[in-house]
Amino acid sequence: MYRLLNEYLADKSILILGFGREGRSSYSYIRKFFPKKKLGIADKNSISLDDANVELHCGEDYLACINDYDLVLKSPGIPFVGIEVAPGTEITCQVDLFIRFITCQKVGVTGTKGKTTTSSLIFEILKAAGIAACLIGNIGVPVFDSIGDIAGKTAVIELSSHQLEFTRKSPHIAVLTNVYEEHLDHYDGFSGYVNAKLNIVKNQTEDDYFICNAETELEDFCDVSAIKSKIIKVSADEDDVFLRSLAGINDRLKGRHNAHNVFFAATVARCMGIEDKYIRQGIENFKGIRHRMEPVGTFKGISFYNDCIATIPKAVISAVEALKNVDTLIFGGLDRGIDYSDFVKDLCSCPVKNLVCLPDTGHRIGKAVSDSGCGKNVVMAEDMEEAVKSAYELTAPGSICLLSPAAASYNRYRDFEEKGEHYISLVKQLGGN
Repeated sequence: MYRLLNEYLADKSILILGFGREGRSSYSYIRKFFPKKKLGIADKNSISLDDANVELHCGEDYLACINDYDLVLKSPGIPFVGIEVAPGTEITCQVDLFIRFITCQKVGVTGTKGKTTTSSLIFEILKAAGIAACLIGNIGVPVFDSIGDIAGKTAVIELSSHQLEFTRKSPHIAVLTNVYEEHLDHYDGFSGYVNAKLNIVKNQTEDDYFICNAETELEDFCDVSAIKSKIIKVSADEDDVFLRSLAGINDRLKGRHNAHNVFFAATVARCMGIEDKYIRQGIENFKGIRHRMEPVGTFKGISFYNDCIATIPKAVISAVEALKNVDTLIFGGLDRGIDYSDFVKDLCSCPVKNLVCLPDTGHRIGKAVSDSGCGKNVVMAEDMEEAVKSAYELTAPGSICLLSPAAASYNRYRDFEEKGEHYISLVKQLGGN
């Protein structure tokens, strides 16, 4: 399994760019097979590492060293806008090298929203069908961590735009769930973000499959005639009787957007020749995704839901529509330059009565809603504790309070998981549990 990849790495000077979860995984892999190889590691934060064969590049100018190396293993999340790369330097990532050099069946899933749910559903279906598989990638498992155990398995890879940005090969089955504005602070506008996503299909062949959302106008994003693979468009309004029968069989998959995710997963399974009975069984076995319309519990007559993974407006509105009885919505976070004008209109027209707004975007959006005169009860909260207290005061018993930020969490939290966990702990604490 390792031979082709290790031959590629052997004679190159390598920089590991970013030393978080994936960067440490890259370091562990290289050290396993090249224990004395000279390496560079670059990160904005300081690094403590007892390795005489590593040169560290830390601090604000950590990116200045990239052209001193043949191969740069870039971690997801490091912005690369405006960085000049010398002709002799290759920028790559774990996912790129995995797809290029590791021999196994590969299913790749990307999209602005729905990729985690869709990837997890595919994995559950494969398990139900008795097919050995691993679920890796953006789901939280660096792909290099699975190489030693990949023989004979199907790799289901959740792929972010950051992981696809420098990927030069596409998986056998590629899924694009949807494309909306997100991560604009990491790219040269929306087109840069979309182009990164489309790397999942650009290098497919006639023997491959590209499964995409029928509601996404591909022609707006790319030259469809240049796509060589078999294109299968999936709609939430499928005519297929079997697919339609899957939409309501799991309570953790409410809403039109989750119907799409179920249909994507089922279509992948059919491309792999899996019988319908195993598709149904896999979807029934699905336990849900943490921080995705996650039930927290009912306290003081109010049902609380954590949807902290919803970092764009479309995901928030989809959750509100799916849950149906949302009386209070808590939202807001880091401002990444997303246009919220349509979201303001959606909030004014939706049935939610109470809008509890967190810094920074929440305050901007809340002010726009108030200025529109649409009659919503808008509360400006300074932090999560104040937001949850307001939710307990305002939400009608028998209805729902939903945390669904429509923004990233990095202005106050390490990530959306930390934000969601803080919300859950406050809900239980203030609810007397």
